Amino acid sequence: MEFAGKRLVHTPEGVRDIYGKEYASKQTVQKLFGEKLHSYGYQDIQTPTFEFFDVFSREIGTTPSKELYKFFDKEGNTLVLRPDFTPSIARCAAKYFPVENIPLRFCYMGNNFINTSDLQGKLKETTQMGAELLGDGSPEADAEMIAMLVEALSNAGLKEFQVSVGQIDYFKGLCAHAQLDEETEFALRGFISNRNEFGAQELLLDKNIPERSIQALLGVNSLFGSYEILDRALEASDNPRSQKAIERLKQVYERLKVYGVDRYISFDLAMVSKYNYYTGVIFNAYTYQAGSAIAKGGRYDNLLEKFGKPAPATGFVVMIDDLVTALTRQKICPEPENQNILLLYTGDFGSAVAKAKSYREQGCSAVLMRREQSMEQYEKFAADNNFSEVISI
Repeated sequence: MEFAGKRLVHTPEGVRDIYGKEYASKQTVQKLFGEKLHSYGYQDIQTPTFEFFDVFSREIGTTPSKELYKFFDKEGNTLVLRPDFTPSIARCAAKYFPVENIPLRFCYMGNNFINTSDLQGKLKETTQMGAELLGDGSPEADAEMIAMLVEALSNAGLKEFQVSVGQIDYFKGLCAHAQLDEETEFALRGFISNRNEFGAQELLLDKNIPERSIQALLGVNSLFGSYEILDRALEASDNPRSQKAIERLKQVYERLKVYGVDRYISFDLAMVSKYNYYTGVIFNAYTYQAGSAIAKGGRYDNLLEKFGKPAPATGFVVMIDDLVTALTRQKICPEPENQNILLLYTGDFGSAVAKAKSYREQGCSAVLMRREQSMEQYEKFAADNNFSEVISI
C-alpha cells in the first residue's frame, strides 16, 4: 500500500502541477495578454474540452490521428480531447452564426492535449490563448491579427521578440506549377520545414520536373529576412498564384507599418505549418529563452466551409506556458498582484475575525491562523505560498 500511495501522487508523463507564485504569475500573464484582445473588441468564447473525432479528422487538416487522445462515449461515438482550438471555433461559428455576413471576432483560453511521444521537453497538456477573426478575407484582417499579437505580447511584458511572416500559398503555387502530387508535396513540406535542403533536392531530382521549378522550390529555404526578400521571391516565382501571394504579403506589410509594429516583423517563405487548413498568410512569434515559437497563426479560408459555413478567416494562438517560461528566464515576468495577508493571532478570536474582515473589506485576501509555531516557520510558509505579508495581531 505504501508503494501504491507513492505512485498515486505522481502525474503521468507530459503533465504537471502548477501552484503558488508560479500559478499566480501565469494568471497575471493571461490577464495582461487577454486585456489587449478585449481592447480590440474580441469577445470570449468557450468550446467543449472534447469533441467528435470528425472535428479534428484528416479531412479537416488538423492534428494527425495518432497524436489525439481518443475515447468512446456510451453510444460508441469516437471522441477526442481537443488538440487545437481553431476547428472547434469554426464548428461553433457554423452552428450558431450560419448566415451572419458581418465579421465575427472571438477570443478564448483553455487547455489543449497532444498525445505525442516526441516531447522534447514539451507538455502534453498546455494552456493556450488565442483569437479568431471570421468572415473577413482582407489584408487589413491579416494585419489586425499580427498587430494585435505584437501588442498583446508587449502588454504581457515581453520586450525582445520577432514575428516571422510567411505565405503558404507561395509554396503551394510553386508545387502546383511543378505538378507535384500530394504525397510528394507533403514529403517536400517536411524537408522544407526542417531546413533539409539535401533531402528536398534528392526528392525533387527523382521526379520529372523542369529545372526552373526545382530551383524555385529549393530556393524557398533562402527566402527569409527583411522586406527585401519579397522582391527576390517575386523574381523566383514562375506562376500567378505564388506572385499573388507575395503581393498579398506586401499589402499586409504596408498596413503593419500603419499600426507601427513593422520593427517586429521579418519574413520567412520556408515557413510551412503542419496544419493543412492554412491557406495564405501564416506567422510565428519567437523570443529568447524559448525553444520554439511561442505563438502561431495564419489565414484559413476553407476551414469553415467544412462545417457548412463558407467564409474566410484568420487567427492565432499563443502558448501561455511557453510565454511564461520565456518571461521568467528573461527575468521580466510581471509580478502578480499580491494582496494575500497571513494574519496570526494569539488572543481573542472575535477581535481576530474583526481584523481579518477589515482587511478583506479593503480588498486584501486575509488568511486567519492561530499562532502555534515560530515566526520563521510562518514567514517561510508565506514565501512558499504567495503571501505578501505576515501580520501578528
